[in-house]
Amino acid sequence: MSRAGGVPLATWLAAFRMLRLWHRYEVQGLERLLHPGAKLIVAYHGRPLALDQCMLTVTLYEQLGYLPHGIIHGYFGQNRLLRYVIDGLGFVTGDGPEIVDAVARGEHVLVQPGGTREGCRSFRHRYRVDWGDRLGYLRMAIRHGLPIVPVAGNGVDDTYLGLNNGYKLGRRLGVPAGLPVWLGLGLTGVWPLSLSFPVKVTQLVGEPIERHLRGKIDPADKAALMELHQEVRGAVQVLMDRARGQKESR
Repeated sequence: MSRAGGVPLATWLAAFRMLRLWHRYEVQGLERLLHPGAKLIVAYHGRPLALDQCMLTVTLYEQLGYLPHGIIHGYFGQNRLLRYVIDGLGFVTGDGPEIVDAVARGEHVLVQPGGTREGCRSFRHRYRVDWGDRLGYLRMAIRHGLPIVPVAGNGVDDTYLGLNNGYKLGRRLGVPAGLPVWLGLGLTGVWPLSLSFPVKVTQLVGEPIERHLRGKIDPADKAALMELHQEVRGAVQVLMDRARGQKESR
């Protein structure tokens, strides 16, 4: 089992259990992540902290006994306090020995290829997948033999009102480690000091994508990777559109 635990894990579980209630969180298709064997969960990054994915980790913890190993911003590995937190949660900042060990234990890995580029946009750009040509997650899936499970949902871009493109502003200002400078409003004021708006979050887990496991895609073949990238990105967008359509039909 994962070595995560202690105060960081207890705090994480308590916080996101409360947020599940606050956001009336619902996940459809969870059974696809309960079958034995490690999988790469590839998800849309809602703004600004992918709250739905955090809530999903708690739901999976309750079912499987561990948090999926989220791959997060590299800055977290550079600070001693933040390092303590992510170690306690079993999160990692890249594809290293921890991923090898997790896969050997049959534990899921979670990645959001859009990162802050996708999560720290303004209210003008919502519910559209924006991954650019980030292909590292595909090389990881091929390297470790991981099925790719797409995940997206509705409500995730309505938890806060984004006022600017934080990714671009952070780069323009030369902020270290590529961190964003994002301005957002929540129910009780300015993020991160505000509660999120209490919108309902409905998340969909899609069918696994496995054609890269048949040995037909060379990790060094960028054209082949881009074709798979488009497929995965499209699957995530379809799930998000479907989740939003479910809301509109109610």
